Amino acid sequence: MSRPAVFIDRDGTINEQMGYINHLSRFVLLPRVAEAVRALNASGFASIVVSNQSGVARGYFPIELVYEVHDRMQDLLSKKGARLDGIFFCPHHTQGIIPEYTVSCDCRKPGIGLIEQARNELDLDMSSSYVIGDRCQDLEMARRAGLESVLVLTGYGRGEREYILPRERVKPAYIAEDLLDGVRWIINSRKQETG
Repeated sequence: MSRPAVFIDRDGTINEQMGYINHLSRFVLLPRVAEAVRALNASGFASIVVSNQSGVARGYFPIELVYEVHDRMQDLLSKKGARLDGIFFCPHHTQGIIPEYTVSCDCRKPGIGLIEQARNELDLDMSSSYVIGDRCQDLEMARRAGLESVLVLTGYGRGEREYILPRERVKPAYIAEDLLDGVRWIINSRKQETG
């Protein structure tokens, strides 16, 4: 049976925003992230990471490093009893220098290719799914996919709320202090919908 998902941005939402994570040592989980993912696990939501990783196309790091970082992320979460159900990322950028990744694609956020890929692979109930991220491009991706969104104030979130969001058409359904706050809001909203 299909289940709803929460599509979660990575950098700035799950881990500290440090620009490009071009070395494993730069990946640092934010506080309360494992608790947030555990709450999703317990509530029946699929927890799915969707992330732009254009550093691959730009030649800043090899694609293998992205997989190493994701292995580390899964390992750190697993040690705290949390599980991600899927990780999808876009390595492309039209201004890249690595030919195989220097392409125009539909998976780079705010495009919805990553969401569609996850939906196709994991049999998701899109009618009750959400997006959480720290950038307006996450909110725009949600809008294009017909999903409600949550803006977190970690990562770029505070600056996006203050300087970018006022001039954007798309608005989040909720603004959260962090991932856990956003996840709790989603779970409560779902309970109210289902009675």
